[in-house]
Amino acid sequence: MAYRKTPAEVRRLEAAREHLVVRATEVVAEAGWAQASVSAVADAAGIAAGSVYQHFPSKSALAVEVFRRAARREVEVLGEVLAGDGDAVERLRRGVDVFARRALENHGLAHALLAAPVESAVGAERLAFRRRYRTLFAEVIEEGVTAGVLPAQHPETTAAALTGAVGEVLVYPLGTSAAHDVDLLVARLTAVALRCAGATP
Repeated sequence: MAYRKTPAEVRRLEAAREHLVVRATEVVAEAGWAQASVSAVADAAGIAAGSVYQHFPSKSALAVEVFRRAARREVEVLGEVLAGDGDAVERLRRGVDVFARRALENHGLAHALLAAPVESAVGAERLAFRRRYRTLFAEVIEEGVTAGVLPAQHPETTAAALTGAVGEVLVYPLGTSAAHDVDLLVARLTAVALRCAGATP
């Protein structure tokens, strides 16, 4: 008869896995993907390097989980803002504003999610999440067109351009330690986003 873990053992393992992912995310945010080795993550979590493999079959699997969790949260926040109050133009402006400010507040993690070099498995996740951002933007743009507050356009094409523009504008500020005027940067970015969709900034 196969051994079955007790509920207490399952909870302990889940808690240990959660702790490991949290610490790994902190390492990525502070030092980047390149420095987030198994040993570095294990040190941060206060465990032996070999113990990491009790929870993840490889460093790549751990990196994918870190990326998925962090990116999923950003998608959720953006989705909530874009589905909030106000017309489509106001929600689009607010969505870009919130996304940019969250990125700039946690620039290390945001740079890792948006632009830092990654291995192929994480790169595939990045592309998948970019599609989710694009879908969210396309939905609110389509609403704006239907409501007559945005000009006729192909929402998916505009959303793809907007997703790329937001990421590109943020790449340099996120990747440098130089001080930036956050309010000015966000104002410029939201103005670009609205012009991209055909709205008046």
